[in-house]
Amino acid sequence: MVSSSLEVKIISKCFVKPKTFPEKWKEPYHLTLMDHFLLSLHYIQKGLLFLKPSTPSEESDDAFKPKVFMETLLQKLKDSLATTLVQFYPLAGRLSTRKTDDASSYSVFVDCNNSPGAGFIHAKSDLSVGDIVGSKYVPLVVQSFFDHHKTVSHDGHTMSLLSIKLTELIDGVFIGLSMNHALGDGSSFWQFFNSLSDIFNSQEETTNKKLLCLKNPPIFREGSGPICSLPFTQPDHESIFRTEPPVLKERMFHFSSETVRSLKSKANQECGTTTISSLQSLSAFVWRSITRSRRLPNDQETTCRLAAGNRSRMDPPLPTNYFGVYISLVKTTAKVGNLLENEFGWAALKLHQAVVEHTDKKISSDMDRWLKSPSNKLFSDTNLVHMGSSPWFNKYGSEFGMGKAVAVRSGYGNKVDGKVSGYQLIREEKVEEV
Repeated sequence: MVSSSLEVKIISKCFVKPKTFPEKWKEPYHLTLMDHFLLSLHYIQKGLLFLKPSTPSEESDDAFKPKVFMETLLQKLKDSLATTLVQFYPLAGRLSTRKTDDASSYSVFVDCNNSPGAGFIHAKSDLSVGDIVGSKYVPLVVQSFFDHHKTVSHDGHTMSLLSIKLTELIDGVFIGLSMNHALGDGSSFWQFFNSLSDIFNSQEETTNKKLLCLKNPPIFREGSGPICSLPFTQPDHESIFRTEPPVLKERMFHFSSETVRSLKSKANQECGTTTISSLQSLSAFVWRSITRSRRLPNDQETTCRLAAGNRSRMDPPLPTNYFGVYISLVKTTAKVGNLLENEFGWAALKLHQAVVEHTDKKISSDMDRWLKSPSNKLFSDTNLVHMGSSPWFNKYGSEFGMGKAVAVRSGYGNKVDGKVSGYQLIREEKVEEV
């Protein structure tokens, strides 16, 4: 087992600004109601683990030179970040609070003018790739591969909204990205990561002018309004809820595509339908498994919650590359006894029904209800199983001159007992669950 006390040494730190400044850089980028809702959440922290290029067995002019390789990688990544931020300019700003005419409310916006830019950190560790992927439980030291440890999104008033931390291992490289959750959801997070990769890999093929032409450029809403105000007088004390869960053990489980197909078939067969999805079936399986392992009394309630994307559910629907926070929590609750005594398909159908009922009208209704009784205690449900992230995000599509990543890992952010994140592996089309 890898010791959590192993040091990750910081070599250098700096800030990176966009290579050129778009005209909208001067304007405040106001948060929406949903953005405000996530100010209490930790930064999104996901990263990719790569193997360094192998060292040739014989000396030659093309021999791998570790120092030259790292210097080139760092500079190229930094240049790519500066170019990518031109398209994703709000991520180079800082949060600022605007008091409204009503003394009992306030609003938050992104100020791009008074910011040093996005964070960029180079670090080193004596760990190997095998230490990360070969351990039964994810080593706690992996949390040190990310900037903004234990930072909530509201802290973006004094900290960068985006930070890249490149940690050099003995035989590998970990690129950890931390992004303010009030600026974007998982879909937007991976859109940025993939765009950074596209620009990194196109540097030697195109001119600087063409570098700005992404295949899937982000679409930002009009950030100048309407201005959303929250019903609080002291934002940091009244509306921001900070949690510090106990030290948790984190483990990776692999589900092959054949296993997932089997679960889907079983769920639909037991319910006499064909509409239950693979993800709903897998979520039901995980919900029942975690609940069974908790050994709860049959009369207690347990909740399974999914982070559902809203872009396709809006009326009219939003494009997939619409940048921001467009997710909601979809949940269903059951007595422990009912969940475990009924057939597996019973749980899958409950999740399916909750997803079907999640419409544009339901999303608007939930937001109106939250405004009347605001609360940022997102992980307060009892006996919770929370299915986050998505196996459909293009996590392994990001490459930085070292081939495909060998693993995806996450930081401290937003982890509680029962939190599950879905990853899709490139090997054997498996779905990897945390």
